[in-house]
Amino acid sequence: MTTPDAALTRTLELEGALAVALVDYGSGMALATRTNVPFDLELAAAVNTEVIRAKLRAIESLGLDETIEDILITLTGQYHLIRIASRPGLTGVFSYLVLDRARANLALARRALKQLEDDIDL
Repeated sequence: MTTPDAALTRTLELEGALAVALVDYGSGMALATRTNVPFDLELAAAVNTEVIRAKLRAIESLGLDETIEDILITLTGQYHLIRIASRPGLTGVFSYLVLDRARANLALARRALKQLEDDIDL
């Protein structure tokens, strides 16, 4: 296990990574952040908490027996990848990664967020 700061720094080394955060989706507060570019991760944490809550409500309303692994938001120049932690001890936490769409590899980004989850100790 490693500290959130060290794990986020390692994740940010991914090709095309612009910003990354760990967020408590109960409160919408960022627990730890790292960025390579100017990006308001505090605001993004709060807004993406609402995205997760809306999707959880949708799953419940549809009566699906499913859990969210990740959510991908595709913009014209960026990918925003949200991964809800599934490891015990990280309940209520998600990781949020902003990528440069022209340089990023989504498969590697998903793998990096899974590794982030496996590595951190809160």
